[in-house]
Amino acid sequence: MTEINKKIVGITALLVHAAKLDENYTDSEKKLIKNFIKSFENNVTQNDEILAQAEKLESDSNQLLSFTNIIKNDTEEVKFKVIENLWKIIISDKKIDQYESNLMRRVCGLIYFPDKISGEIKLRILEKLK
Repeated sequence: MTEINKKIVGITALLVHAAKLDENYTDSEKKLIKNFIKSFENNVTQNDEILAQAEKLESDSNQLLSFTNIIKNDTEEVKFKVIENLWKIIISDKKIDQYESNLMRRVCGLIYFPDKISGEIKLRILEKLK
């Protein structure tokens, strides 16, 4: 697996983790994750394969560190995209529980992403749903 593939599978595993947190992993969440993969990796034919690898990685792992270490030293643009997509997945069911909020705070801390910007992203996505 190339470095880019490791990165996209790791980031996708984090998105899968967020989607499964409320114990309701829906088709609409899978669609959002696939859209993220398409926007991150132009090779559209591998979307299902990347998602399958990420789902396996997520189910085999019991800690966030393995997912967030991939992103921690990346560009602000990549971090922004990851946080934005995490919020899209969390908000897709139109409710945010305490575990999802806690996940976002922990991820932001682990990848050195400002809480303030994360909050602004969250509000922007909530506004679009109104």
